Amino acid sequence: MESSAKDINQPLLESKSPSITTNPHGSTSDELENILSDIMIPFSRRMWIATRIELKLLFKLAAPAVVVYMTNYLMSMSTNISCGQLGNLELAAASLGTTGIQLFAYGLMFGYIVKSEKCKYTWRGFSAQAFTGLPAFFKLSAASAVMLCLETWYFQLLVLLAGLLENPQLTLDSLSICLSIVGWAFMTTVGFNAAASVRVANELGSRHPKSAAFSVIIVNSVSLIISIIIAIIVFALRDVISYAFTEGEEVAAAVSDLCPLLAITIILNSVQPVLSGVAVGCGWQAFVAYVNVGCYYLVGIPLGVLLGFYFNLGAKVEASLKRLDRWEREDKKPLLS
Repeated sequence: MESSAKDINQPLLESKSPSITTNPHGSTSDELENILSDIMIPFSRRMWIATRIELKLLFKLAAPAVVVYMTNYLMSMSTNISCGQLGNLELAAASLGTTGIQLFAYGLMFGYIVKSEKCKYTWRGFSAQAFTGLPAFFKLSAASAVMLCLETWYFQLLVLLAGLLENPQLTLDSLSICLSIVGWAFMTTVGFNAAASVRVANELGSRHPKSAAFSVIIVNSVSLIISIIIAIIVFALRDVISYAFTEGEEVAAAVSDLCPLLAITIILNSVQPVLSGVAVGCGWQAFVAYVNVGCYYLVGIPLGVLLGFYFNLGAKVEASLKRLDRWEREDKKPLLS
């Protein structure tokens, strides 16, 4: 009974003792946990060494994902931008063409996996073993799918609500440009989302709680710094950034007025996806789905409707039109009166 009581009072995750050496393969994860646990090393030096180790592990996972996501999104966005300068029909054709190319690319990757010598042992044909563990997998994947769908539907719902404001054409044009910029910046945090999920899951699975907690701090800090840099660039180019999408001066003025809010959105978006990745690494997909429902649909959408329709903050577009008219009148004034 005494041993059972002792077992119950033991922590679920124990940190490795500093005296424990790394494994024969020289696992960097073990090294990170040992450094964080070694109180004999000064705190500042301990944090510096741990940060270097964590950044090396993090960027090995995040850098390829960020490059792929941002390149893929930028190619799709640039194609739509170029064709959008020609007309609506060309833009629709480009959207369909981009979708077809992506499906073709996925087909090539699947063919590579099936035929590659490196991957031949991962697929030996379809069998009944494919259904092994399927309920548990479906439980995790369904929660993740709901979590991502709630985020995507939220942005689509914003577009629908924007169409109900005054001057809907200009509102939708300016909002579409802002969402495109946010989406491109969001690809950075998506890459860190995947890296955070893998790092936290690996460290918790290796019984390294200090390394897992330290990884959460580092990945959020890096994502926040990068997003702040992107937000500063967007804000500095607020008067000209919309001309990459359209030549309309009215849209440019509206986007310029929205850029301060756009910069804040980019910064705030740097934390939420990373924390979602941490939750996935901990197996909390269902919890994140509930949080998304509460934040997006019980707080975000009602607050947006209240500010946009009741307080007329959606009239920012009208303010940009008045500013543009004022500029035009000033330009028409004679130099010598």
